[in-house]
Amino acid sequence: MSDNSVNQHFRGQVRSWGAPNKPNGRDGDADENSPLLVNGNSAIDENHVANGDSGDSSNKTLRFLFNSVHTPGTDSPNIAVRYASRAWHVTKVSLLSSKSLHSSALRGSKRCCAAIANNPLVTDYVNFLLVMVPLGVVAGKLHWSPTAVFTINSFAIIPLAAVLSFATKQISMTLSKALGGLINATFGNVVELIVSIVALKEGQIEVVQSSMLGSILSNLLLVMGMCFFFGGIVHMRDRVTGQGMEQNFGSATAQTTCSLMTLSSASLFIPATLYAVLGKVDSVEKDHSILVLSRGTAIVLMLLYVLYLWFQLRTHPNLFEAEVQYNNEEEAEEPEEPIIGPIAAAVVLVVTTVLVAICADYLVESIDPIVETAHISRNFIGLIPIPIIGNAAKHITAVLMAIRNKMDLAMGVVIGSSIRIALLVTPFLVILGWAVLDKPMTLHFEMFETVVFVFSMLVVTYILQDGKSNYLEGAMLLGLYVIIALAFYIGPIDALNKALSITQR
Repeated sequence: MSDNSVNQHFRGQVRSWGAPNKPNGRDGDADENSPLLVNGNSAIDENHVANGDSGDSSNKTLRFLFNSVHTPGTDSPNIAVRYASRAWHVTKVSLLSSKSLHSSALRGSKRCCAAIANNPLVTDYVNFLLVMVPLGVVAGKLHWSPTAVFTINSFAIIPLAAVLSFATKQISMTLSKALGGLINATFGNVVELIVSIVALKEGQIEVVQSSMLGSILSNLLLVMGMCFFFGGIVHMRDRVTGQGMEQNFGSATAQTTCSLMTLSSASLFIPATLYAVLGKVDSVEKDHSILVLSRGTAIVLMLLYVLYLWFQLRTHPNLFEAEVQYNNEEEAEEPEEPIIGPIAAAVVLVVTTVLVAICADYLVESIDPIVETAHISRNFIGLIPIPIIGNAAKHITAVLMAIRNKMDLAMGVVIGSSIRIALLVTPFLVILGWAVLDKPMTLHFEMFETVVFVFSMLVVTYILQDGKSNYLEGAMLLGLYVIIALAFYIGPIDALNKALSITQR
């Protein structure tokens, strides 16, 4: 076969790639019938004619280089030029064809991209911290400095929490809506629960109480404040009128949250008040009274949480449905599918839970040496760093949702976590300390912590009651969180608590 016939065969084969099969079976006239051509002209030619730029020399150069019918150099006697030109021709035809084939492949590509985007092993921004898991175990085993052990294991728990959330979601997606919601509600705060159980087992009751309080405050002040602030900044003005606008979220969600969080405030305020009233009573009898009150209150709170789940998932789910806004109808039609099977997800859940428990054990063991060397109160450690560590990935997710104007989803993450901590995790720890670990875990928080919590709930209630948010309200919540953190950091809280206890006696 001669070189000219080879070149002609190559050009015909490349042209045939962009031409669909004709209904009558004809494959000829690829140049005129190619989807790369519009009325016999290439797409580039048509665009330039429409724009009135056909006389411009630079446009002529672009039209010449991106002509889908001919590429200079494919007939060159120089083998290097000839094959380089043919490679460019194939690349050019492929790029131009992708535009004409885009509409037919859009749905399939969206499914593929969605599967990749939802896979935390591919896209999760905290996965690089997984290297901290074995490093944290080594640091604990080899008895590195307490600061190093605490820091490394803190960073190790962050990606493990994200993997736990992923595994829980994969399991819930294979179940019914109600049962899946129950699974998510049960395992939504498993990291805080594991860390608190380890601390309670070690007798660190102050750390447990502070971490529970800190988890609620970090959700309702720090994360919600960031959602309101950054979401309000991005969506500050209406694009049509140019006037200031506010973001909206479900009023039923806000009202239910305000009611439940007010109830949780009362459940902490009543034991603190009773402890102050019983100031002159014998300390043993007083502690026994607080234990009885706390355990009874814990049972009531857990029953109310079960009733809340029944209300949310069974009888009134319509009140909690997120009003998700999609960019287009096709995006709304694409259902999310599980990436791994339920058995694999269960294995991931169990293994990750064990790793979290190991890292949490080393983290809790390093608290006492840090308190002694760094002169930081246990209350501050439990209130600020530990809650942020356990939910860092969820916190970032909630803020990103708010920036995308999906406030119902963002509020669902923040509020759901707060309610679980107040009505499920904290009462469960009281029952666990009573029935299993034989530890005097109570709902009697110190007076300073109780006052901080009650006033924080008042601020949150006033802000949430209208179902709207803006960046100013977000700044208010963030400012209150910074003030509280500063008070716990600079104040000798441990000494203050002891002084209050002596005064009350």
